[in-house]
Amino acid sequence: MISVATGLIFTLLVTRSTTPSEFGIWANIFDVNAYFVLLAAAIPFWSTRFVARNKEGSTKTGITANLIIGVLSTVLYLPLVPFITSALKIGPAFVILYFIVSAQIIESYLINQLEATLRTERPQAVGYGLLIEEIIKITLAYTLMVRVLPQQPLIGAMVSLTVAISIQIIYYLKLVYPSLTEKTQWNYVWEWLKGSIAYIYYSVGNQISAVTLIMLFILGGQTARGDFEVASTIATIIMYSSWLSFALYPRLLANKGHEDVSASLNLVLMFAIPLTAGAMAIPDSLLTVLKSSYAEAAPVLFILAIDALIWTIYGFYTNVLFGIDKLDEKATIPIRQLVKSHIFKVFTLSYVYSAITLPAVYYVLTYFKSGQAVQPALYVAAITMVAHLVLFLILYMLVRRMIKIIVPWMSIGKYIFAGTIMGCLLYLIPHPTRLATVLGTGVIGGILYLAIISAIDKKARTLLKSVLHEIRH
Repeated sequence: MISVATGLIFTLLVTRSTTPSEFGIWANIFDVNAYFVLLAAAIPFWSTRFVARNKEGSTKTGITANLIIGVLSTVLYLPLVPFITSALKIGPAFVILYFIVSAQIIESYLINQLEATLRTERPQAVGYGLLIEEIIKITLAYTLMVRVLPQQPLIGAMVSLTVAISIQIIYYLKLVYPSLTEKTQWNYVWEWLKGSIAYIYYSVGNQISAVTLIMLFILGGQTARGDFEVASTIATIIMYSSWLSFALYPRLLANKGHEDVSASLNLVLMFAIPLTAGAMAIPDSLLTVLKSSYAEAAPVLFILAIDALIWTIYGFYTNVLFGIDKLDEKATIPIRQLVKSHIFKVFTLSYVYSAITLPAVYYVLTYFKSGQAVQPALYVAAITMVAHLVLFLILYMLVRRMIKIIVPWMSIGKYIFAGTIMGCLLYLIPHPTRLATVLGTGVIGGILYLAIISAIDKKARTLLKSVLHEIRH
């Protein structure tokens, strides 16, 4: 929850220091970078499963292998920068940003592997690492963007982000250092690489679908990409609630935690539902805080808030499916069984998503021209939400064949009831535009929601008492 606030502060520093067009370029940098971190989670996906099952040497082996791939990806990226920026018609003043972000390619490979290990052994450490990174990031960002490089805010932001991630990596390395003395098991790498064929298949599907954002940048314009990104930044906060089930996946891998699935879903939705209601109730206020010119993107945030709730539930069900699949239980990954597995079916859903979104986005951006910059972003948001809903329905059918999840419908109904009352109140009162007032309004809405569910839901009361007890002790 603290890193939600620090993340917003960082976004606030960037958006208030740039124009919507410049923020669109900022978003595009990471759109391009994503193609070079395509393999960053491939080996960690399988190494997590090995670490959770106590396979000796899997931590050191995973870090070594992913670092090698990260270095090779960076070497591939750097000479392509001039061609990429030229094709996208990026001005000379912004080209340096595409070079600076290259350091984050190696960082992405290391972060993915280190967090994959820590998630199984001490999941709370990932939260601490995120907090360290966020605090350092906003401290450096303020110093560089406001004090040192006020004329080049994006360079200050990129440098602060890169440095903060490097310190986060150092913290993680210190925690896993005892495991680095183990022997590297290169035979694991062979198994992971075999399995990674499927994960690469999945990642390529994801990056094909990400072409929609490139199309938005090129066909809709830099400002439209900026509007979509700023709305997405706010909506992503809803997905932070998925961290409340962060430890469930490794427990399922270790043949534990089946009884916790329903409770974890209940906990995630307890927070995701009110966050969604708040974003839908005052989207204009939340965007105005970042910069008054972004208020026009309120309809985009409204849709992306619903999309974020759908994607949060989708992510939960995905982790359950991955956690109970026994494909690699014996430290081998048979290719034939992998292709027939439920894991591979989930990987294929990224292509279903692309089949829905790519032609739809191209069509609306080409044939429905509008003088309003926000309109293309709104089209892409709506198409994204519909596609994610289709994916979730397919995933739900897959999971229900593998495990019976008792959906806590009674509790969910209570959360929707409390969230609706909170949302209606926020919608009806005058929508604030100043940062302090918006934060105050959000706190009041949160207190109202907690008061209502505490009064009508026993599980919520128990949770709040547990949290207070933990804080006191």
